[in-house]
Amino acid sequence: MTSSDGMPLNIAFIGFGEAAMAFAEGWRPLQNLKIKVYDRLFEDRAEREHKLSQCRALGVQSADSAAQAVAGAPIVISAVTADQSLNAAEQVAPRLGPGQYYLDINSVAPSKKRRAAQLIEASGAHFLDVAVMSPVHPKLHRTPLLISAPAAHQAMELLGTLDLNFQINGNQVGQASTNKMLRSILIKGMESLLTECVTAAEKVGIADQILASAAKTLHMDDLHGLADYMMERVVVHGQRRAAEMREVAQTLEELDVSNHMASATAQHQQLITDLAIKQRFREVPRDRHVLAKAILQSLESRDTAGLTRS
Repeated sequence: MTSSDGMPLNIAFIGFGEAAMAFAEGWRPLQNLKIKVYDRLFEDRAEREHKLSQCRALGVQSADSAAQAVAGAPIVISAVTADQSLNAAEQVAPRLGPGQYYLDINSVAPSKKRRAAQLIEASGAHFLDVAVMSPVHPKLHRTPLLISAPAAHQAMELLGTLDLNFQINGNQVGQASTNKMLRSILIKGMESLLTECVTAAEKVGIADQILASAAKTLHMDDLHGLADYMMERVVVHGQRRAAEMREVAQTLEELDVSNHMASATAQHQQLITDLAIKQRFREVPRDRHVLAKAILQSLESRDTAGLTRS
């Protein structure tokens, strides 16, 4: 894959977590595509070697700084944690210029995307509000994306060379992220509802009975399987989901509508993270019974420790 002048097409990632690694994996078969990445964990002694090994495994080049990563890259993709999205934009904006596209794929409130856009566009680069609309596995770089920005249509040809699966969702920054935020009320809310329901029902031995009854009411063929899948996602990715749901709650506040469910979901996903359920397993199983029992055990241990401390 080459740029219009026949040179290799350079892509920079700021942040190299699950989403960035999935895209890099999907692009591996493409020829003449060069990927350079910077992740703040490169600065963490405990995490540095692990992150660098991930880079080597995917055939991407690590950079010593965000500025080094974005230099000369027509496409810069911000894939950091929600709380770092503005920091990332502030860090690289002075190093960007005309002809570069900055794709913000972070799950953050539309207002935060607009603030990032102001920083990036002041440099002369183009900002694209990108919403990742489903899990990045198994589709990798073909994961459905929504894109909105004044430069969205202008970027279509360049983005098309990357074999991305995207739709233009409007010409204003914030439109794509609004879509993502509001969808997450339902998707992440269902994750928490199922996790909380199954955990309580497991305690009294009626989890499968409850799910079978609910499946009939909801006209769902495999609610048991959905519970397996969603509970595993909460345990593995609860920290990131809690951060996203706090962004959703902020979005709803800015829309001046109810945000009870979004806030509650953020609290629940954070609780599962704080209970350190993930650390109980070498590999988290996709099994509702096992995960519910682990949550119950962690809750019991927490309560017992609380009584001891008092």
